[in-house]
Amino acid sequence: MIIALEEHVSTPRHNALWDSSGEATRNGEAYMKDVEAKLIRPDIRLADMAKFGVDHMILSLTSPGAQAIADTGLAVEFAHETNDFLVENYTKPYPEKFTSFATVAMQDPQKAADELDRAVTKLGMKGAMINGYSNIGDKVAYLDEPQNMVFWDKVNALNVPVYLHPREPIFGAGRRIYDGYPSLIGSAWGFAVETAAHAVRLMMSGLFDRYPNLTVILGHLGEGVTFLLPRTQHRLHMQRNGAGLGANKLPLTEYFRKNFYLTTSGHWHTPALDNAIAEVGIERVMFSIDYPYEYMEYAFGWWNTVNHLYTHQKDLMSYGNAKRLFKM
Repeated sequence: MIIALEEHVSTPRHNALWDSSGEATRNGEAYMKDVEAKLIRPDIRLADMAKFGVDHMILSLTSPGAQAIADTGLAVEFAHETNDFLVENYTKPYPEKFTSFATVAMQDPQKAADELDRAVTKLGMKGAMINGYSNIGDKVAYLDEPQNMVFWDKVNALNVPVYLHPREPIFGAGRRIYDGYPSLIGSAWGFAVETAAHAVRLMMSGLFDRYPNLTVILGHLGEGVTFLLPRTQHRLHMQRNGAGLGANKLPLTEYFRKNFYLTTSGHWHTPALDNAIAEVGIERVMFSIDYPYEYMEYAFGWWNTVNHLYTHQKDLMSYGNAKRLFKM
């Protein structure tokens, strides 16, 4: 059995809001045409699932989603509409095949909390997927900032996970390092760097001291955090008498082991998988694809070569951990 959970869709409203020509320039027009068709056509998705043996997908709106809508009212309306669309076009017609993560507009944390409550309790959604920082007018906000505690209160009360998904690094001076190498801005590099820093902010903020049972999911075998975090923790310890430290009470590596799950989405490298298992435990690693940006041929071409794990261990990653986490 396979349950995959970083699997993306789009909606007519989402397609109208964003121009994909930048993605086509970076990834190639033929590739993006294929991706865009699969984002909006359940029939292609269902055929691919049948061909490769994917039993169930937890769907999510493709990045950047509501996070990139600078107008707060529009973002809130968009999130509500998106969640209804996913239910009407995927969950209701194909209840055995699809559930989904809620889209929430963190531009208004109280409205995001209300929408998450509706999505989980009324629509049967499995938590939220948030695409990094949120645009609010001409500013941006990260999930660890104080105004978002009303949202985390609701996440904690509902006992559902939040999937922290990448988006491109913020425009400005910090983007200078990508000049001349625009291919690195997105999934090849910038996505992981941006998301890893966001995850570390959450750990340092004291969020997991306030909510010790909170669960955050990271894709792509942890966005590099598995390898980098022990060094980060060591250096923060060495800097413990300096300025700018976080509010965290425990070592960051402890939050990583207790409060994070990782998925394999789009990272087909066995040593990286072994590193992820070593850092968080096999009970916190789940198979995912990152469809349709990743091809199922690549995902299963790799997964079927992972032969050094016992069958019951691969079963945990294929479906067991997801069934437990999402109460399926």
